Parts: sequence; structure tokens; C-alpha cells
Amino acid sequence: MDKFSRGVVKLRIPIVILSILLLIPSAIGMVKTRINYDILSYLPKDIDTMKGQDIMLEEFGKGGFSFVILEGMEDKEVIKLKEKIEAVDHVCDVLWYDSVADITIPKEVLPDKIYDFFNAEDSTVMAVFFDRATSADESLNAVGDIRKIAGKQCFVSGMTSVVKDIKDLTVKETTMYVVIAVILTSIILAVTMDSFLIPVFFMLSVGMAILYNLGTNIFMGEISFITQALTAVLQLAVTIDYSIFLWHSYKEHKELYPEDNKAAMAAAISATVSSVVSSSITTVAGFLALCFMSYTLGLDMGIVMAKGVVIGVICCITVLPSMILIFDKAIAKTIHRDVIPSLDKAAAFIVRHHAAFIIVFIVLLAPAIYGQIKTDVYYDLSNTLPKDLNSVIANSKLEEEYDMATTHIIMCDSDLTPKEVSAMISEIEELDGVKFAMGLDSAIGPSIPREIIPDSVNDILKSGDWQMMLAGSEFKVASEEVNSQVDEIAAIIKKYDPKGMIIGEAAATKDLIAITDHDFKVVNVVSIAAIFIIILVALRSVTLPVILVAVIEFAITVNMGLPFYTKTTIPFIASVVIGTIQLGATVDYAILMTTRYKTERTAGKNKKEAVTIALTTSMKSIMVSALGFFASTFGVGMYSSIDMISQLCTLMSRGAVISMITVICALPSMLLLFDRVIINTTIGMKPKLYKIPIRDLSADKQEASVK
Repeated sequence: MDKFSRGVVKLRIPIVILSILLLIPSAIGMVKTRINYDILSYLPKDIDTMKGQDIMLEEFGKGGFSFVILEGMEDKEVIKLKEKIEAVDHVCDVLWYDSVADITIPKEVLPDKIYDFFNAEDSTVMAVFFDRATSADESLNAVGDIRKIAGKQCFVSGMTSVVKDIKDLTVKETTMYVVIAVILTSIILAVTMDSFLIPVFFMLSVGMAILYNLGTNIFMGEISFITQALTAVLQLAVTIDYSIFLWHSYKEHKELYPEDNKAAMAAAISATVSSVVSSSITTVAGFLALCFMSYTLGLDMGIVMAKGVVIGVICCITVLPSMILIFDKAIAKTIHRDVIPSLDKAAAFIVRHHAAFIIVFIVLLAPAIYGQIKTDVYYDLSNTLPKDLNSVIANSKLEEEYDMATTHIIMCDSDLTPKEVSAMISEIEELDGVKFAMGLDSAIGPSIPREIIPDSVNDILKSGDWQMMLAGSEFKVASEEVNSQVDEIAAIIKKYDPKGMIIGEAAATKDLIAITDHDFKVVNVVSIAAIFIIILVALRSVTLPVILVAVIEFAITVNMGLPFYTKTTIPFIASVVIGTIQLGATVDYAILMTTRYKTERTAGKNKKEAVTIALTTSMKSIMVSALGFFASTFGVGMYSSIDMISQLCTLMSRGAVISMITVICALPSMLLLFDRVIINTTIGMKPKLYKIPIRDLSADKQEASVK
């Protein structure tokens, strides 16, 4: 490691030049990496809802699907507009009531319900199918083109429209996420560090690491918009500590090498590598635990963030020390005295009242667990978007004017007879909450001979081995009512066609609920087990991993329980990822304090002295780290108009502060309470500390009083 450190110092200028040049391919890779804005596309590919979408795309050439609501237009104008929409790239079919009102089919024989379905008092609606998947770039562009063609009187509903609006919002806001995180973190560092200039080089080093990380995502092909939006913020939050470690180490070694800053930096790099690698392992483990989710958004986030931490470590021990050495004189001119006062009294107070803190945390545990269990979770992203978005307005109009909160797509065997299809549709229509059910046979009515139906009409809803039907529901996506309705419709479909299936946003969201509920349990177990093993190996103790993980899990429970008491509904992904991120990123606070406690206790200090020294020496570092994490995420949480991103950042920022308070106040109490058990279950500590006879202690006191 000494050879590596000396190499970094010697090659500091080439390292900085190379790090700048690497930004070019990183920028290219970042631009070339596709961003996926459809959270439902990360569902397992082997479930019916996903297989049905593939069949729909392969057999019918239809992927995305939207209802287009048009207001204040006469039928002739609608027909002209329909022709324009049909001409839009990647629009494969437009279904309006004139789609079955061909010149060969008298309009008067059309069922009234078909005409009524497409028309409300002041508006009309047409179904638009795209020839690409729901979240494909081509489908999103088609939605934008339709809006431009129709103008202000056009509202496009459906998942493709929602994804389009999410994309536009994210593209507009993502840069500001980084700006806000950098500004707030820099302020915290400028106040808590002893130089006004050093935060600039921290930001440059971490910024390069973030760009390298985003650029190397090209090997994945695409990443989710959530990963894209949170990568910079999270990577900054969890890796800024490594820069602080290096700076503190460099300052310490400068006292040993006052005349040779290069030797000081080489020694600092060697000393920092072990601490940074040790610290990063738990964070990487936390992110990699997300890869065990069957909902592959976790895999997406896990790989990107774990990679980001590794790249952050590399930049910390190569790029940052090189920049510090090059600009060492300028940094020295901005040195200021420590702003944070001595925390000795605070540490002494906490240790003195450790029993009271244990009682407080025991009292808080029950309501925290209850709150976490009762916290409401949402799965429908569209309901949390700004109300003035086109997709949100369209979905509201569809629900209010047409009693359609969601639309199911039914896929069945094309060989089903008209009688069987009619019977199946009749059963579906009788279900509670079903507004309509419509297939080709029901659309044209029983009086129209199948032979005279134009191929253009037939091809819309029938193709090869499959036929497609639509069912409108007045129940909202992700509600218990619509989930039950999906099960009931699926049961009816299977009765007529064992291979038949129901697909669409409601069915996919129902699968999402079941899958992420399972994933939550898996990720929790994996992350706790992985970090437990890491602490077990690092501290060579059986009990310390239990204590440290329990302390952070308490903080997580409090964090996830608070939304219940603040009457806040959190996004479904938060319940899965926040726990593992908070555990992996903040357990280092507990490890830092515990390592010092173990050192002092092994050196012969009594338990109170050891805990007091550990708390006093680690409290500032824990506070700076937690406040840096808080600053990186809090501002984004306040700014973002995408509720999922806002809530995730808010939960992470609050989690960092709760972990900080818990570690500072609860962990010392736990170490004091379980001191005897810790000593007897930790390799390298001395059980004989507890074998000093009580009478000898009394004799010592008496002798001291006589003297």
C-alpha cells in the first residue's frame, strides 16, 4: 500500500489530467444510456401481465395504450383529427365509434352503449394504440405529437401519458437536484471543516466519481429514472465521508512531516485506504442487497449505487489527494478555526444519564413499530404528480365524465365463438365496478354478419391466435376493490379460455403489490445478514453485531413509522429500499464509536471511561457525516415535484438524522448495559477485567481516604 500511495503522490499531475480526460467518455456514456420511466416494466417477465404485454406487441403490434379525450369538437372535426392522429409515427390504431361505423355497416344498428361509451356531454374519447411498448421512447414521442396536433382541447390519459409527463418533469428537475445537493452539502462542510476551500475539492472529486458512475451505466443499456435522479444525490451523501477521512488523516500526518507535504499525503493515503474500504463495505453490502429483489428496479438501483461507492473510494484515494497536493498552498490560506465547540460536556451528560436514555428508547419502540406497520403505501404514481399535468387532468376527466378510473385489457383465444365471447363479456359486465366490457363481437352487435366486417376493423381487436377485449373499471388502480375485481375477471376468463389473461395497469400494479411485499422481507433479511457478518468479522465479536444492527434498525423503524403519525402516504419502493440504504449507510456511525470503545476497554479503561472517550472522540465525526447526508438529500426532497423522489429523499435525510441521534444517545447506553457480555464474547478483549475482587476495591478506597 505504501508503494501505491507514493505512486499517487508522484503521479499527481498525470492523475488529475487523466481524471479530466475520462470525463469525456463518461459524458458520452451517460448520454447514450437510456432512461426507463416505466416502473411497471421492472416486474418479472414470467408473470401473466408481462407475458400478455409481449403477446399484445408481437401478435397485434400494439404496446402502449391511451384514451384521448377531446373537448368542444363536432364529429366531423373529430374524424379529421383522428386521421391526423393515425398518421403520427408509431400510432398503429385509433379506435373511435366510427371505427365500426363503416359504410357497409348502418350506423343505426350500432348498440347504444357503444356510442355512449365514446361520448360524454361535452367531450368524446378515442382509444389510441402505439406500436411500441408503454414506456418506449417512440410511444412517449407519439403522445407529445398527439398533444401538439390537438392543442389545448386534447387530454391524453393512460400509463404512456403519465410516463411522458414523468420524463419531462425529471429531465427538467434532475440538474437542480445536483445543484441543490452540492450547495447545501458545501455549506455544511464549510462550517464543519477547518477550510473554506477544501469543500470545493471534495465536490470536484465526488462530482467526477458521479460522472464516471453515470457514464459506466452504458453497459447496462438502460437505468430507471429513479436511479438516474437519485444516483448523484445518494453517491454524494454516502461517499463524502471518505473525503473527510482523507483530509483529517492528511492534517494529522502533516504534523509528523511538517516540511514535507508529499510524505504526509503518502502516509495519509495509506492510512485512509483501510478505513475507507472498511467503511464502504457495509454501504456496498446494503446496496447489493437490493439486487435480491425479484422486482428488478432493485437490481437496477443496487448495481448502480454499489458501483458508485466503489468508484467514489477509488477517486478518494487517487484524484482527491492529487488535487489537494496541487492546490495545497491555496487551501492553507483558507484555514479557519473549528466552529463546532467541544462536545465533552454533552458526552459526559449522555453517559451519566444512560439509564434514562434506555428507558426513552424502550418507550419509543412500541409506537415506532405500530407506526411502521400502519404507514400507508401508494403504488399509483399518477395520483401523486402535480395536478396541472396533462396526464393527470386526462385521468381525472376519464374518471369523472366516463366513470373509468382504469382500463383492463383481456387477451383470449381468437377461436372462441361469438356466443362464448358474448357470455364471457356479460359475466364481466355484471361484476361490481365494471363500467363496460367490449370486444369485436359485442362492438359490432349480433346483427352484423362477420363476413362483411372490413379487415381494418377486424385487425384492431383480432390477430392470429388471439383476440383482445377492453373492460373499463370505476375502481382506482392499486385499490383493494380493483385488485379483487382483477381476480374476479381473471377467474371468468379462465372459465372460457384457460390460456386467457387480463393485463393492463391495474393487473400489473396488483402483481407489483404482491411482489414488492415479498421483496421487502427478502431485502431486509439479506441486508441485515450481510452487514451482521461484516461487523462480526471486523469487530471479532458475536454480540456487537447484534447491538449495532439493533440500534440502526430501531432508527429505521422510527423513520418508517413517522409517516403514520404525520398522516403521510409513502411510495411503495420506500418501504423496500430505505431500510437497507439507511442500514448500510449509517451503521458506520455505530462502528466508529464501537471500535474506539473496544480499543479503550481493551487498553484497561473501565466501561464508563471507555464509553465516554469513544463518544467524545466520535461524536463530531458522526454529526458531520450525518449532516452531510442530510444536506445532500433534504433539499432535493423539498424541491422535487415528483412525489416518489421527494419522499425517498425526505426519508433518507430524516433517517440520517435519526440514526445520528440514536447512535449518539442509545449506543453508549447499550455498550454500558451489555459491557460484561461484550467482553466475554469478543476476541481480544479481557474477561479478567471483571474478576477484580470487590473487597480489594474497598480497601483501595479506604487507603486513599487515609492518605
